[in-house]
Amino acid sequence: MARQIKRIAVIGTGVIGASWASLFLAKGLQVTATDPAPGAEGALRKFISEAWPALEQIGLAPGASQSNLTFNPDMKAAIADADFVQENAPERIDFKQKLYGELDEVLGPDVVLASSSSGLKVSDIQEGCKNYPERVVLGHPFNPPHIIPLVEIVGGTETSEETIERAIAFYAGLGKRPVRLHKEVPGHVANRLAAALYREVLYLVSAGVISVADIDDAVSWGPGLRWGVMGPNMLYKLGGGAGGMKHFFEQFSAPMAGLWKVLGTPEITPELAQSVIAGVDAEAGSHTAEELSAQRDNVLLGLLALRKTA
Repeated sequence: MARQIKRIAVIGTGVIGASWASLFLAKGLQVTATDPAPGAEGALRKFISEAWPALEQIGLAPGASQSNLTFNPDMKAAIADADFVQENAPERIDFKQKLYGELDEVLGPDVVLASSSSGLKVSDIQEGCKNYPERVVLGHPFNPPHIIPLVEIVGGTETSEETIERAIAFYAGLGKRPVRLHKEVPGHVANRLAAALYREVLYLVSAGVISVADIDDAVSWGPGLRWGVMGPNMLYKLGGGAGGMKHFFEQFSAPMAGLWKVLGTPEITPELAQSVIAGVDAEAGSHTAEELSAQRDNVLLGLLALRKTA
C-alpha cells in the first residue's frame, strides 16, 4: 500500500519552491522546507505571508496554517519524515543527479521524488538513484504554482506506472490540473508552446511590424482571452461552426499551412534584446515588478473563480 501523503519536503525555496510550499500549506499539509542559501527561511516565510490572501480567496483546506511550515537548512534532516518530495534545485544535471542519489539513500521506496525541472529529462535525473529510480517523476508547474493549476507529469525510462498514477492523484487532490506526457521532450509541453509563440513575437518586433506594447495587447486582449477559457483544439472546433473540427480542417487547414511557411526564425541579437527591453520598460512605466505581479495574480484569481462557475 502506498503511504498516505501528509508531510511534504520542499527542496529549494526560490520563487517556484516558495510557491509550492504556499500551496501545500493551504491544502492543510505539513511542510518542511530546506535551502542552503543565506536568508532563505526569512524570504520563504515572507513569500508565504504575501501569498496567503490569494490562497484564502481560492479557499483554504481544513487545518491549513502557515504554522505548519518547518524550515531546516540540513537537507537530510528536513526530508527524514517526508511522504512526498517536491524538488526545485538548480537546473544542472550533475547537481540533480548527486542530489537524487542522496535522496535515494535516505528515503524509503514508497516516497515519491517529484522534480519541478523545466528542461531536464527525468531519465537523466533518475540516473543518480541507485536503489529506487522508479519513484522519480516530473511534476512541472506553471508559475506561480500556488495559483496556476497546470502541472505536467512525465516519467523517465525507469519510472513506474504506479509512481505516475500516485503523482497525478496527489496533484489532482490539491486542486491542480495535471496533464500527462507520454514521452519526454525538451521543455515539456507548455513551455514549448510558449516558446513557439514568443519566437513569432520576437520576429514581428525585429521586422518592425509591431511595437512591444502592441504585440502584448494583441495577445492578451485577443487570443489570450480565449486561451484562458478553452484550449486551441476546442476553440478551433467552435471556429468550425456547426461543422466543428471537420469543417475547420476543410476550411482553414490550407490557409494555416500557408502561414506556417512564412513564420519567422529571429536571431536574438544584442540589438533586438535591447529593443525589447526598452519596449517592456516603457510598457511597464513606473509600476514595480511586485505591483505587476499583484495585478497578474488578481486577474488570474478572478478568472479561476469564473471558471469554477462555468
